[in-house]
Amino acid sequence: MLAPLQTGAARFSSYLLSRARKVLGSHLFSPCGVPEFCSVSTRKLAAHGFGAAMAAMVPFPPQRYHYFLVLDFEATCDKPQIHPQEIIEFPILKLNGRTMEIESTFHMYVQPVVHPQLTPFCTELTGIIQAMVDGQPSLQQVLERVDEWMAKEGLLDPNVKSIFVTCGDWDLKVMLPGQCHYLGLPVADYFKQWINLKKAYSFAMGCWPKNGLLDMNKGLSLQHIGRPHSGIDDCKNIANIMKTLAYRGFIFKQTSKPF
Repeated sequence: MLAPLQTGAARFSSYLLSRARKVLGSHLFSPCGVPEFCSVSTRKLAAHGFGAAMAAMVPFPPQRYHYFLVLDFEATCDKPQIHPQEIIEFPILKLNGRTMEIESTFHMYVQPVVHPQLTPFCTELTGIIQAMVDGQPSLQQVLERVDEWMAKEGLLDPNVKSIFVTCGDWDLKVMLPGQCHYLGLPVADYFKQWINLKKAYSFAMGCWPKNGLLDMNKGLSLQHIGRPHSGIDDCKNIANIMKTLAYRGFIFKQTSKPF
């Protein structure tokens, strides 16, 4: 039965391709490098009842990076704000720049040292309880493990182009360099340039997402993943938004100025 099934699947695939060509024209399946073309093609596929699997056959426009490293810190906090703030969750998703799929995950909790006891406000906001940070590595140790992970994933190869992506500039412009300065730790060069997803979204959609991920998900008709202010869940939402914008033909560019 295997051969007939495969033959049937091939005929069905050919049928879908034939219908798509009739709807869109044969030029749809030629190499695509024009963002506007990709965006229109994908919308037409969806409008004529072709599902996500069929729409996925339309290639993304070529991105400038081999990999996007999606990052979203959670840090100690209270009302009024405590100083200094310290990173307590350190997640990174490695996103393939060609497929926009997640290939690898780095995720660790970090023990704060200046204010080791989490406040009720912090736990309510982030969902991180005291037991999740007690006994965890220090920021210095986590940064060492990030470097090891970057090397293992081939991201330190000079021929591999990668860049961090954050929802705003706070993570890599304020939080990480501020805490590293306080602790006397160096900041690796790969943390010194990034893409601010809020800016990318505003370039693509023509409006600024005042409420961050919630506004971007709403604007793209996406379901929010997990709980707000969970670092790893926020990373998944960022990755989902990036993939959706890429389907629409958007090409991501660096928004920060190297320092």
